[in-house]
Amino acid sequence: MEEYRVLLVDDEEEIRSGISRKIDWPSLGFTLVGEAANGEEALELCDQLHPDVVLTDIKMPFMDGLELCRRLRQSLPGAKLVVFSGFDDFEYARQAVSMGVSEYILKPINAQELSGVLTRLRELLDAQRLEHRDMEALRRHYEESLPILRELFYTRLLSGQLSPDQIQDRAARYDIHLPPGLWTAALIHADLPDHAADAERDELLLLSVQSFLEKQFSLEDCPFLSVLYGDLPVLLVRLPAPDRLYPLLEELERLSRLSQSYLGVPLTAGVGLPCHGPEELHRSVKGARSALDYRVLKGSGRVIFIGDLEPQVPATLSFEEEDQRTLSAAVKLGTPQQVEQVVGEMMDRLRQAGLSLSQCHLFLLELVAFLLRLTRSGGVAVEAVFGPNFNGSISTDHFSGPEELGRWLRERCLRLQELLGRQRSDSAWRLVEQAKSFIAAHYADSELSVDTVCSHLHLSPTYFSTLFKREVGMPFTTYVTEIRMDEAARLLRDTAEKTYLIAERTGYTDPNYFSYVFKRRFGLSPSKYRSGSNP
Repeated sequence: MEEYRVLLVDDEEEIRSGISRKIDWPSLGFTLVGEAANGEEALELCDQLHPDVVLTDIKMPFMDGLELCRRLRQSLPGAKLVVFSGFDDFEYARQAVSMGVSEYILKPINAQELSGVLTRLRELLDAQRLEHRDMEALRRHYEESLPILRELFYTRLLSGQLSPDQIQDRAARYDIHLPPGLWTAALIHADLPDHAADAERDELLLLSVQSFLEKQFSLEDCPFLSVLYGDLPVLLVRLPAPDRLYPLLEELERLSRLSQSYLGVPLTAGVGLPCHGPEELHRSVKGARSALDYRVLKGSGRVIFIGDLEPQVPATLSFEEEDQRTLSAAVKLGTPQQVEQVVGEMMDRLRQAGLSLSQCHLFLLELVAFLLRLTRSGGVAVEAVFGPNFNGSISTDHFSGPEELGRWLRERCLRLQELLGRQRSDSAWRLVEQAKSFIAAHYADSELSVDTVCSHLHLSPTYFSTLFKREVGMPFTTYVTEIRMDEAARLLRDTAEKTYLIAERTGYTDPNYFSYVFKRRFGLSPSKYRSGSNP
């Protein structure tokens, strides 16, 4: 395994040097990646080096070891912390334990004792690493969970809760073959007499019916899947051509009669209208359930096709909640290609549905109304997306055909996506500029912190820290230090103020720490910098 990274923190260089020399780091499974003389410096190094173990003294200038541990619990929660002190003080030990410190060692530090501590920490880190890397255990767990995942997938598929991309992605992941084409659904109901109703018997019969269907279905050119949907088995059948629907109905009639002999109960099958693609199966299932409802009038033990009972019902197409979620996700979070794909699929559905002109008009109104809501909720001007003087009035007779309509919708969606993306980018830039302005006005305040800025901007510290580092290219603390040091250098060059006053004017209450940070930044002490030794 690769070596674990250690950061050593102690204000006495002699102690750091001794520990560094006396410990055989590689043999213990560690590498010493850095040293710091105080807690402030250690925090900055942790942000850069991400050590696995931090060894720190308690008594240090500027920031003691306990405060360092408290902050590391927030910024580096996975690191193991070891503190050492020259004082056998129970209160120190109690505070250290309350902060999740792994070990507490008394000075003078014995190399053998510290090696023992590092050995224990390595064993603990090894165990954690192995647990995370135990892919075989994860694979076994996944395989054990696969039947449940497949059942959940089928439930969501047949309820219309999955987008086309989700269907193909999860079907491939769960090794389910759902190719495009013509599909239909048949819900199967076992017609038990009322006096035979029994929970345990019903469950066994449900599984028996599913097994019976899988073994006896014999329409060779119609591949099928047998799944459980709620309290009913359902056959999902792929038809090679529309005219194969009627041989399917005959096959279901045969199975209904055969089940009387094999299972002792007749089966009633409700069959939905064929649909285009697995993403439309929920519509066929809905029709199949409606067909089953007719068994009260038609009798049990037979096949009921919804198309025979409701042939005069005109084709309908509505902009449903799943359509809204899919289009919203593509516009807000997707790529232009994903937007074009979603709009293209909607136009394909519109063409295939065989709607009347008035029904097409209603679908278009629903879609445009949703885009208007999406535009306004995103704070984008309606005119910027739909053009000047747009009042929401739209009609299918404004377009020469489906191609022109599809092109108009794609252009509106892509424009909205561009404006929302630009607004998000502009918003992030404005927030960072506000933060910079606040820092410029308050860098002299020694209490200036991420929390102070976030309170001013009404943002969460976690979100702000990530945003600031992404936009500025450095962490908040580093940026504030740069501002303070640049101002300190200017004051040293242009004024005759005392160093301790310049320290106060740049946010440092401790002149010694100010001198320490200044020398680290410019390579010279403030006095030498002022005397003209600066580059």
